[in-house]
Amino acid sequence: MNLDGLCVAITGAARDTGRLLAEAFAERGAQIFLSARDLAAAEHVADAISQRGPGRAEAFHCNLALPESVRAFAAAVAERTKHLDVLINNGAPYIEGDDLGDVSDDKIESVMAAGGTGTMLLTKNLLPLLRASSRPDIVNMISACGEVGHRRSGAHPAFYAAKHAHAGLAEILSHRLRPEGIRVISLFPPDFVQDGPRQVSSDLTARSVIDCVLFAVGQPRDCFIREFHFEQVRRASAP
Repeated sequence: MNLDGLCVAITGAARDTGRLLAEAFAERGAQIFLSARDLAAAEHVADAISQRGPGRAEAFHCNLALPESVRAFAAAVAERTKHLDVLINNGAPYIEGDDLGDVSDDKIESVMAAGGTGTMLLTKNLLPLLRASSRPDIVNMISACGEVGHRRSGAHPAFYAAKHAHAGLAEILSHRLRPEGIRVISLFPPDFVQDGPRQVSSDLTARSVIDCVLFAVGQPRDCFIREFHFEQVRRASAP
């Protein structure tokens, strides 16, 4: 797939799935605006991508839990391009815990702010650039924790709540932005591994999730794939 010249913004792109997303788009010729809370880590990723080519990457600081940081990232992107073709809402802090009391109030507030409010504000502030594109896509890396009835993750209730907020935003935006030709593509992967054999009995890998993103973004403009849901591996019961 040739994505030469495509302008792509990705949050949470300094490591793991976010980094792999940035690399995958850049390998196909896209120009990447990648952000992370750790600017030094983001710059390391951007430098590696630009050296490898063919696409180039630039790094930015963005803490999704802080509205001023979100707006600063959006403004920086707007200074560098007149349009944005793909926004990938990937960044979101993950925390574990069965009980609400397992983490501090500040941590709960931060997780909810980043996964819910921050994602919404970034989408809002980048929407003018998306509207200026001839092929705009908003990709939401949500999680099975955002599905109704999903209880298989060890994630803290705050993470579940943040992901449900993200899912609700994506659902209504898909409906309301459809007439403008803006596709809203959401993925709800269960717990997955960064690398693995990609066999029928294996855990879902980040690479397979990324292949779904590339497939959806690469479809003709009459094809609006709204959601990807995944069947989780069922482990054999212990004897």
